Amino acid sequence: MAQVKKSKLTKEIVDDVTTMLEIDEWGMNQNDRNLLITLIEKFKGGPVGVNTLAASLQEEVETLEEVVEPYLLQIGMIERTPRGRAVTDKARQVLGL
Repeated sequence: MAQVKKSKLTKEIVDDVTTMLEIDEWGMNQNDRNLLITLIEKFKGGPVGVNTLAASLQEEVETLEEVVEPYLLQIGMIERTPRGRAVTDKARQVLGL
């Protein structure tokens, strides 16, 4: 965006881009939030198997495992348990659910 505007990278440009891409202050995009909301609202926070979760989100299992989950695990929003994926208290607090 800075190149398009032919300017230096500023906080204002970063804020504009994150708003445009719907990235929140936690670095989560809409796909991340959808997974968390689905876990909370449809599955009472889990645990739920990844195949069931993927079907519910109309997403490929591989996409969840390779694209969505790694960041959510890294920032402590979900955990993998022997019985499936579960949302953390931190995620409930961040989403206000």
